Amino acid sequence: MKFKKTYSFAFISALYLTAVASLISLLAYYLYHKYGLLASVLAEMSLFVVSFFIIQYRVEFFIYRRVRKIYEEVSLLNVDDLKRKSVTTDMETLSKSVQKFAEGKRIEIQNLTERDSFRRDFLGNVAHELKTPLFTVQGYILTLIEGAGNNKEIREKYLERANKGVERLTAIVKDLDMIAKLETNGLKMNLKPFNILELIQNVFDLFEMRAKKRNITLTFDKQYEFPIYVMGDQERIEQVLINLVVNSIKYGKNNGHTTIGIESYNERKYIIKVADNGEGVKQEHLSRLFERFYRVDQSRSREQGGSGLGLSIVKHIVEAHNETILLKSTYGEGSEFSFTLEKAQ
Repeated sequence: MKFKKTYSFAFISALYLTAVASLISLLAYYLYHKYGLLASVLAEMSLFVVSFFIIQYRVEFFIYRRVRKIYEEVSLLNVDDLKRKSVTTDMETLSKSVQKFAEGKRIEIQNLTERDSFRRDFLGNVAHELKTPLFTVQGYILTLIEGAGNNKEIREKYLERANKGVERLTAIVKDLDMIAKLETNGLKMNLKPFNILELIQNVFDLFEMRAKKRNITLTFDKQYEFPIYVMGDQERIEQVLINLVVNSIKYGKNNGHTTIGIESYNERKYIIKVADNGEGVKQEHLSRLFERFYRVDQSRSREQGGSGLGLSIVKHIVEAHNETILLKSTYGEGSEFSFTLEKAQ
């Protein structure tokens, strides 16, 4: 059995060649006596051509069966991806094809590994973010149940703190819901023209008091004489501006400033820049700043509040408009977030 498995390919190929050679030899003998030497030469050339195709077919079929068996035995390889016509006697071409396939599978496995790692990190972050306010609320309520509720002053203070914990939980859940909708295209954009200058001024007015508590000035980069109309979802772009302005106030310096400017990016787009002279971001954090729950300074970020999803939401909303968001930051000097929007016709 071992002999047959090892040499069956050569044995069957030899049978084909012998049969063909015998037939063509008889034909050559007949043609030589009837038509002369030229006819015999043609018959021999025919033998060469037929032999070539037999050997080519047999070798190709032999390689295909062996490679197919590998595909069937290796669970990561899909036998449907193997095409008979792509398997030839050119072993270098075959080797390159297998290497290309293996590289594609390696990248696929790497992506799956990264996704699994991201999923674990995300679930861990969600659990951590929800756990803190939940335990806080639970602690205050248990204290009130155990008798502190009889004291009006303590009761009101603890209920107020518990309410802040609930508000933080609500904010996290709302932000997670928005990101989920943005990622699954469940949140439709209501695109229409609007005056971006008016929207920015509304955001400035909304956070004027919060900025004053830290003596941070909210201003335009220059005096704009005429309205600037852009195309986008006004409510979502307002949320982008709110998150960026709040972020600049949160991490800005006392007596600092946050400046917003609008410039022409190209013939079809404007670019909106939100710059501050705050503490800035170190280079190693820049690539991860838009990740969900990623915090440069864990302790300070939680002291400042927020869900940890603000910049991630900003990125999702901008990309939902098929636009680009950019970040430039120098540690100790400040940051500039900028995003593009289509010009209104």
